[in-house]
Amino acid sequence: MKSQRRRVYIPEDSTALQEKFINYIMKRGKKTIARTIFKGTMKKVQEKTKEEPLKIFEKAIENAKPNMEVRPQRIGGAVYQIPREVKPHRQLMLSFRWIIEGARGKKGSPMAERLSNELVDASNNTGAAIKKKEDTHKMAQANKAFAHFAKY
Repeated sequence: MKSQRRRVYIPEDSTALQEKFINYIMKRGKKTIARTIFKGTMKKVQEKTKEEPLKIFEKAIENAKPNMEVRPQRIGGAVYQIPREVKPHRQLMLSFRWIIEGARGKKGSPMAERLSNELVDASNNTGAAIKKKEDTHKMAQANKAFAHFAKY
């Protein structure tokens, strides 16, 4: 049976990447709130950096994408953390998740403000999302000895 792709409505002032990010921001199906947060975030990024906010957004996503991660695998009764390359779709998902978690982890200001701070930090290779990426890479590096188990 042939799988069918769903048609996705993308507003003319938005890209597919932005819509996907908005879907990650969204909680309990409240897409208009998520869209408002995203637009507020872009305005705040514009004010802070005086640059094109979409370029900052894309640079932040690109900087937060991990190349390697560890996946647990059971071999001979023991569970090993095996380093593996991350597929592009998962890279995008992890970078979105880490940026949003980093923004949600900070309290005291509106979400648009926190998310703009996190995006600017990620575009400058600092912040919670970049720290998470570096920790993931360090874990993969530390478990490089188990890479030969990846074929199982």
